[in-house]
Amino acid sequence: MEFEFISVDYPTSPGVYLMKDSTSLIIYVGKARNLRKRLASYFRSVQKHTPKTKILVSKIASIDILVTATEKEALLLEASLIKKHRPRYNVVLRDDKQYVLFQLDKRSEYPRLRLTRKVVRDGSVYFGPYTSSFFARETWKILGKVFQLRKCSDSAFKNRVRPCLYYDIGQCLGPCVNFVPRVQYMELVKKVEMLLSGKAGDLITDLRHEMEKASLELAYEQAAKVRDQITAISKTIEKQAVVLNDRADIDVIALAESSRGIGLGLLFIRQGRLLDKKDFFWPGLSLEDGDEILHSFISQFYSSTKFIPPKILVPFEFDMYSASEILTERSKSVVRISTPQTSEEKRLLDIARKNASIGAKEKSNEDILDILAAKLNLPAPPQRIECIDASHLGGEGMRVGMVVYEQGKPEKSQYRAYTFPELEHSSDDYAALYHWVLKRIESGAPWADLILIDGGKGQLSSVEKAFSENWQDSAPIPALASIAKGPTRKAGELEDRIFTPGRKNHLPLKGGSPALLYLQRLRDEAHRFVIGKQRKSRKKKALQSEVLSLPGIGPKTARLLWDQYGSVQKMKGATAEELSKVPGIGKVRAKQIYNSFKDLE
Repeated sequence: MEFEFISVDYPTSPGVYLMKDSTSLIIYVGKARNLRKRLASYFRSVQKHTPKTKILVSKIASIDILVTATEKEALLLEASLIKKHRPRYNVVLRDDKQYVLFQLDKRSEYPRLRLTRKVVRDGSVYFGPYTSSFFARETWKILGKVFQLRKCSDSAFKNRVRPCLYYDIGQCLGPCVNFVPRVQYMELVKKVEMLLSGKAGDLITDLRHEMEKASLELAYEQAAKVRDQITAISKTIEKQAVVLNDRADIDVIALAESSRGIGLGLLFIRQGRLLDKKDFFWPGLSLEDGDEILHSFISQFYSSTKFIPPKILVPFEFDMYSASEILTERSKSVVRISTPQTSEEKRLLDIARKNASIGAKEKSNEDILDILAAKLNLPAPPQRIECIDASHLGGEGMRVGMVVYEQGKPEKSQYRAYTFPELEHSSDDYAALYHWVLKRIESGAPWADLILIDGGKGQLSSVEKAFSENWQDSAPIPALASIAKGPTRKAGELEDRIFTPGRKNHLPLKGGSPALLYLQRLRDEAHRFVIGKQRKSRKKKALQSEVLSLPGIGPKTARLLWDQYGSVQKMKGATAEELSKVPGIGKVRAKQIYNSFKDLE
């Protein structure tokens, strides 16, 4: 039975309406400044509605309303009802997880820097967000090594009577036992806050003056500590591209349409640096639904437990005033939503739009592979891509990591790490890549349609030479390309360079273009994979060299100890009684292991 709309049945006040189907299931939740006028719009000029709205109207069997005092109350109520009922025809944010933030507790006498996923209005200062928890943890580790702030929880800090392991390894100043004056400790806190708030340039300038002063005063140990701090800061910021000169905190939102739906690109810019990005996709929608998408996304994404920047850029105007009111209330500070006003802001919106476009095309099967085929001049879209990265540590542990993408998606079961004992103590990436080709040919099909090499023209030439000299299969040699860092040689740069065989200059791929962003993603995944393999290898080597060499400890016992303690340092610190409690190790062996560790010391 078709629903009959009678306008006089509804008030002209603000509120929320709940549309239900014939089974009384809520299929859509909306808010309105004037309920009667808004609901009437659904049943007038139906032929002008978007496809989604036409289907929605055809499914309506009844409409319930909830009257509110103000439009802001209606907006808040609408967001909570969408989150609760997740109606079929609403724009529902599926990925509503909390991203990683740095938290600096300024209320504490000795603040600590920690990772969190929730904002609590307790006086702490927050920095972020990071969509990659791996990158956030790596940054935290780098900072922890040279800015020796405490790592322990407040309860552990208050009850500690002797310094912890972090103090012993030089990563904490020991404020728990008053080993450092508060003034000196707060100087480190100030440096960390400057770095994370985007004032890295000013901080490096100050540190260089401090280092030069220490050198002139012959305080070389202090100068070396400051030098290490400068190095850590450089490592932290090198992956962040500078996109704004005014050091602003801004989120940038843009929309892009594909054949099967609409994508949303989101950039997180902190203190003028592009910190991270994220994209979303909703099938079946078009740019005609843009108002609803922006309104729903902003009200759902920026919860009270997330960091909300003071400014959010959007591609076009919608009901921004009400949304700004809600976000201001949630963040406890003024939040402004606006369209781009300057050339810089328009450029940022364009980058966000390109991210939204590539995300939409990937998720809607309007494949980026077609774009790659056109940009790299391939005979067909590359269904299988292998990306390789050669890595070593000072000539040791030479490895080539290979990640595999099939039909645009990672196939982690086919990731491989290749070792080359014959190249140990060599830092020759070219030789490693040549030898990788030999091993790859030996392993056989399936062959890649495209092999992407992390490196420049030299690395590309080495792989090309190896294939031309050793390829004997009837299938054609895989297409080759390499990706090198751009003009500044910094990781995370938008304008990386793509080289192909037989071409003198790099391909004209613009920074932020879908093809380049996709290739950068593959390169980053290969780098992450091979570095992870190296770390595991070094841990295993350390275990073998320090533990397996001791009398009475074989591989099985070493594994039991490693699972229990996680590091050789903790094994050495265990008593004989504690060792005897490790499953599989009795009292006699525990005593023998304990004595072996003492002899080692």
